[in-house]
Amino acid sequence: MEKEALALAHFLVDKLAKTPPSARLLVGIAGIPASGKSTFALLLTAYTNELLASAAHASASNAKARLVGLDGWHLSRAQLDEFPDPQLAHDRRGIHWTFDSQGYVAFVRSLREPLSLETPVITAPSFDHALKDPTYDDVAIHPNDRIVIIEGLYTFLAIPPWNEAGLLLDERWYFEVDIEEAQRRLVQRHVATGVTKDLEEAVWRAEENDMPNGRFVVANMLEPTRTIRSITDPSLTLP
Repeated sequence: MEKEALALAHFLVDKLAKTPPSARLLVGIAGIPASGKSTFALLLTAYTNELLASAAHASASNAKARLVGLDGWHLSRAQLDEFPDPQLAHDRRGIHWTFDSQGYVAFVRSLREPLSLETPVITAPSFDHALKDPTYDDVAIHPNDRIVIIEGLYTFLAIPPWNEAGLLLDERWYFEVDIEEAQRRLVQRHVATGVTKDLEEAVWRAEENDMPNGRFVVANMLEPTRTIRSITDPSLTLP
């Protein structure tokens, strides 16, 4: 997948060169859980910044790429406690209605504002896996962050209000993987990272929450501008 990440980094840099200087290039990367999209997005961002840094010597441009994870828009555990059925909300955490969809849409809209010398820094939340909650205003998007890559399950979901953000993206890339392969990866990951206490819980979590969410994404996403086939690749293996 490294070769594909590098090739697509070249694609983004070339596309940015054709983008007006007052605009950003917005890229959404979606896919079912364990499709490899998160690690691929990290590779893509790193390669894109390497290419932009090389181009800067010739063009005096200081453009950069910034990666933002959709996980930052998870509702906090305290917010889930306020749901009519808190137990269900916690059990299904990760489904689209346990996210701050309106906040995500507002963020993408702010990225579409014309760039100028007066453009303010835009902030985005991140997700602290140790705290199991978002960290607000943790990611800063500066005016020279001309390429913003947003990675997550619902980056271009077709249902309101998510679709409003998806339609503002210049690129919508879907990471495709077989459901069975994704579930196998998920179970291994949940056990290895301590998300679940044992294999039985890992299988339950994958079957009852992660994979239903993945199927929902496949059935309810805006048309991708590009489909990337995920492969089992050691470079995409999370610790």
